Parts: sequence; structure tokens; C-alpha cells
Amino acid sequence: MTLSPHRSVFRIVLAVLALFMAVAAASGEPSDSRLKTIGDTKKVKIAYRSDAKPFSFVTEQQEPAGYTIDLCKLVVKSLEQQMAAPLGIEWIPVTTQDRFTAVANGAADMECGSSTVTLGRMKEVDFSNYIFVENTALAVTAAASGIHGLADLRGRKIAVISGTTNEKALARALERRHVSATIVQVGSRLEGMAALESGRVDAFASDRFLLGAMKTGVPVSLLPEDISTEPYAVALPRGDWAFRLAVNTALAQTFRSGEVLNIFTKWFGGVAQRPNLLIGAVYLLGGLAD
Repeated sequence: MTLSPHRSVFRIVLAVLALFMAVAAASGEPSDSRLKTIGDTKKVKIAYRSDAKPFSFVTEQQEPAGYTIDLCKLVVKSLEQQMAAPLGIEWIPVTTQDRFTAVANGAADMECGSSTVTLGRMKEVDFSNYIFVENTALAVTAAASGIHGLADLRGRKIAVISGTTNEKALARALERRHVSATIVQVGSRLEGMAALESGRVDAFASDRFLLGAMKTGVPVSLLPEDISTEPYAVALPRGDWAFRLAVNTALAQTFRSGEVLNIFTKWFGGVAQRPNLLIGAVYLLGGLAD
């Protein structure tokens, strides 16, 4: 059967319309996005750490606080504007070991702490744009003699929290520098610092700003060299591009407005008067235009 030119054009138009409708449907918010759950419940579930001061910790009033916590509070305010609805926050306590699982299984919508972005972790969760850049550093007691760098730890013991990027960075640095040292795995930053103060280990490897913010029982100093670069981000549900876009939109607004500099000064003013070049680049590149 031969179609008339008019009917052929009509069918082409229908096909084009169907294609546009399919594209529009595909570009809309996915039905399983956390944004839908947040809209239904009117709350955002935020996972936080109690041992990652000054990024995420608990005050004497048992309230979450810190650099990343302040950023995530601003994210929630932006989500309120984007969704045109008031939103509350449900705080979900997590540890170094279960922080990503909480986001992956839906117990939390985002994790706001001191989490380094890695390819391995992307198999379990997604991440926002970078919010900070840390470095793995080595803490030693001020009384330690002859320890001025990683090479001076040959034949000594170094504590590091198991399962962290610091542990992998330390192992790589020791191998690369051909330094033979004993790595002592600990379960938390407090345990690692206690091992250092008691003399059970000669050094403790962790994030520089986190080490600098810890209260210690004996004088502690940080070695000047860094053994890795640790880009921090907010952990998000894997594959949920709509939620990730909403969070990145909020972060971009905070970076563009300069409000992030007030947050930086609030939490790091005693350590650094202004962001270093890497952190400044995070703020500049993260301030994406709408």
C-alpha cells in the first residue's frame, strides 16, 4: 500500500513528537530519586561524624557542628528554595566504617564529614563537587628526637586508622621512599593519638587539619611534609543525578557568594588565615554558573 505524501509527513511528525516526549521523560527527575523522598517526608537525613573535628563533630550540647556540617545546612536551605517547601534535618550518626553504607542503603541522604573521594568508593556511593582539599600528615610528640620527616621513621611504628585513604597513602609513601616501618592499625583518631601519647607508636598518620584540631595530653607537632592529597566531598546516593545536581547547585551558590569564606574562617582561622591555593581552586571551580 502506498501512503500519500500528507500521511507520510503526518507519521514523521508523530515520530518526532514521540522522540521529544521520550527525551523529555528521560531528562526529568527519576522516580527513585532521593528528592522525591525528601519532598514526601519534608526532611533531609544527614549522616555526621562525631570524631572528625573541625569538619564534623558533636558539641557539648550534643549537636552536630563543623565546617562540613555548616555547608550541608546551607545545602538544605537551598533545597528548600529549589523545592519550594520547608525542610527539616534528621541527624544520623555514623562512623568511619559505616558512613558510606548509611547513604547506600537509604539510612541517610548524604554524608557530611571528612570523606575523601576515591574511585573505589564510587562503586558504593557518588560524591558532590569537591568541598575541601586535605593532606595526609604525620604527627609526632614534641619530645621525639631525630624525627623530622618520613625517612626518619625507618624501623619505627606508625599508627593509622584502618580502612582509610590515609592508610593506603602511608603504605604507598613507605614503599616509594623505601622506608621500612611497622604500620599499627587503630580504630579511630582518638585511639591513634592515645597510642602516640603513650609511646606505643612513634607517629600517627591522619589528615593534617584534623590532627591540628585535636586536643592532646602531651605537646604534639606535625611534620612539614605531606604524603598525600585528600579531596573531600559530600557522599551521595550512587546514580541519583537529580539529587547530585541539586546539591551541587547549592554548593555553587555558597562558593559564588563568598559565604564559604566565612565558614572557612570560622573553623580554620586559628590554623590558616586564608584558604591555600588548592582550597581556593576548589571554591573557584566549584562556583559554577546557573
